[in-house]
Amino acid sequence: MPDAQPDLPWLGRPHTVSAPKRRSPAAVIGVCLGAVAVLVLGLVAIVALNRDNTPLANPNFRDAPSSKDSPAPLPPGGAGAPASASNPATEPSEPSATGPQKVLKLADHPILQDPNAGLQNRVCTLPAWQSTQAGAEAFFTAASKCLDAAWGPFLEAYRLPFTPPSLHFPTGASFETECGTIQVGIATAAYYCENNLYVPFRGLQTDQYGNNPGVYLALFAHEYGHHVQEVAGLMDAAWQKIYEAGQNSPAGLEMSRRKELQAQCFSGMFLGAHVDQGGTITRDMYNKAWNDQETRGDNTSRSHDHGTNAHYAAWWRAGATSNRIADCNTFAAPSSEVS
Repeated sequence: MPDAQPDLPWLGRPHTVSAPKRRSPAAVIGVCLGAVAVLVLGLVAIVALNRDNTPLANPNFRDAPSSKDSPAPLPPGGAGAPASASNPATEPSEPSATGPQKVLKLADHPILQDPNAGLQNRVCTLPAWQSTQAGAEAFFTAASKCLDAAWGPFLEAYRLPFTPPSLHFPTGASFETECGTIQVGIATAAYYCENNLYVPFRGLQTDQYGNNPGVYLALFAHEYGHHVQEVAGLMDAAWQKIYEAGQNSPAGLEMSRRKELQAQCFSGMFLGAHVDQGGTITRDMYNKAWNDQETRGDNTSRSHDHGTNAHYAAWWRAGATSNRIADCNTFAAPSSEVS
């Protein structure tokens, strides 16, 4: 990626992280044998490490750029900059007479055009995960604030009508939404409908996933990704195509997969922009989320509206490693990449 403008507030630095490595049994044995030799040098290594003790958080990191030295919210003249913002550095971000409006487009949507646009690298501080109703509510409430802080300014820079989604924590076997009655089960860990994000604790399968906050965070960020689509107008445009084709038609199901896989990519962008920034989104959380994506998708659910497990993982990882929203343009991808 071009590095002429590495510190634009909506241009997060790409967080290139390779896939977590899985070691073979032979490698594990080799490591164990090597550990015996390393033990002899242990005290020397400890002293050396203590001499170069780098703090986890950058003491100069600002959660938001100051007005004094804040550059343009988008690259001036960039392909993703709205036409009315020819000089965002000097022109105030004022809504039109009718206020910010959604843009009902898909592959040619303004937010998907600039190859340099990404989320700002930020600190996100979450409470320690607790597998209880109260613990989950505290965790996701804090996560929603981080997601608001990441996506809100980005969308507002494109004059889109951003408001945070309303968060709900249903406790029953089902819950009511504007999209109908939703049954809580293994396929309903979180649900989004019309500016409302629902997280039923009973659907999180904490007995299976245990203390793995990275898995829960990626899932939550996926549903929040649908809110990004809703605010931008991508959601309405996608559903228009789905209704025209028929929800269960091949074309309708493919459009549904494109919508879901983009939410996957947005989820990856969020974790990639916030890991190793000095907050509580750790490399271990990131790695667990990375590996978990392979377990989700149509191969697991036996449906045809979300994408294969391989594509589910691939699009999440694309967002996580590049932190470039143009890399999340599933609506421009060939059908072979959204099957």
